Amino acid sequence: MNGLMVAGTSSGVGKTTVAMAIIAMMRRRNIAVQPFKGGPDFLDTGHLSRVAGRTARNLDTWMLSPDSNIRVLQDATRGAGAIIVEGMMGLFDGKDGATEIGSSGEIAKLLKLPVVLVVDAGKSARSVAAVVLGFEMFDRELMIAGVVLNRVASERHYLMLKTAITSRCRTPVLGWLPRDSDIAIPERHLGLKTVEEVHSSGKTVSCMVEKLAALAEEHLDVERILSLQCGLSFEMRAASLPSTHGKAVRIGIARDHAFSFYYEDNFDLLHQHGADIVMFSPVADKELPDELDALYIGGGYPELYVDQLCSNQTMLASVRSFAQSGRPVYAECGGMMYLATTLRTMDGTAHTMAGVLPLVIEMTTGLVQFGYVTVRMTRDTILGQAGTEIRGHSFHHSRISDAGDFATSYLVQYSLSGRKEVEGYCIGNVLASYIHLHFLAEPLVARRFIEAALMARSAGMVSA
Repeated sequence: MNGLMVAGTSSGVGKTTVAMAIIAMMRRRNIAVQPFKGGPDFLDTGHLSRVAGRTARNLDTWMLSPDSNIRVLQDATRGAGAIIVEGMMGLFDGKDGATEIGSSGEIAKLLKLPVVLVVDAGKSARSVAAVVLGFEMFDRELMIAGVVLNRVASERHYLMLKTAITSRCRTPVLGWLPRDSDIAIPERHLGLKTVEEVHSSGKTVSCMVEKLAALAEEHLDVERILSLQCGLSFEMRAASLPSTHGKAVRIGIARDHAFSFYYEDNFDLLHQHGADIVMFSPVADKELPDELDALYIGGGYPELYVDQLCSNQTMLASVRSFAQSGRPVYAECGGMMYLATTLRTMDGTAHTMAGVLPLVIEMTTGLVQFGYVTVRMTRDTILGQAGTEIRGHSFHHSRISDAGDFATSYLVQYSLSGRKEVEGYCIGNVLASYIHLHFLAEPLVARRFIEAALMARSAGMVSA
């Protein structure tokens, strides 16, 4: 199986662009590419999915066990001819400063992937060799198969950089990409803008793929890249079949421009436990789909589409009615903002939201929380009994300014700082939090969610 990891010396060096260029080049050669993103990021997966034409998955050695990561890789790669994994942050950045836990390097070693290291050479000369040499020496067990220099000014600039590297380093230079606005992806906060935003701004998928493929063919050592292979064995296994609970549980998933932050494997796990996944748009649809047993509203950027969300009064009423019926509703981050009573945007405007939870949320100028978390449920919820532990990630530019006086359901510990706080806002069968949970970290939560939906159905909850 052709395979490699595209890693970087740090965040912002252009890993996503290089990964997309390699994927586009492979697709031009009729190679089916399965993309993956190392770490908890949702944004890059959207861009990789669009270019590859296959849904990107997250790999994460902190949230998931080694066996779970291998299973995600092998299951998603059915029918593909190549694997491209985009790393997170810098190659050796992970949970903390002392270990490789959660880093791209750890993922590459676990999955036996050769590493293509991306270096932003836009403002570099001979010193670039010192950077490459340092990465070579930092972890001798890691196979760095080559270097791609990004944002290079010209062919002449590239030849100078290549001479510097080859004179001092053993790692081959696999080529370069120029600084080009046609393939640049705008950023927001600590990540890229969503794929929907980028392509709605006039950059069509087909044009970007063609441009990326052309640049890869012109500037990269394509044959050498195509020779890189994943060292894992890929034995054919039977696909997991859904469990049966009689009539399938129908779970409505909010997915559109405003809500797009999901771990795809959460959907697969719910399906394996007997769920039919039904997508809907809180922005565009007038009401919820018929005969739903549960709702799952993920994260995203509802503040960017708050006018459309608030003006869609029939959908807001449909969501309120559903929550009041007693059927389970689970919301993460942006989904919690949607269920709140009020969302105050940066211009000071107070927007009336769904009003399912008595929360007042306000946008902030800076990052409020960022990092891996361990969640322990302090009471029974629709995702697990008291004592259930599961890992996830938190990332938000808003805060709850008024949480009313209802009880919380989570004790959250941040992995980097060790700080603990209470979270998980619950009323009846509604559970909302800033935390994005990866269900594969504790698969019982998916089954518990299905069971909550079945219990609500058997209790005769009315349809929305």
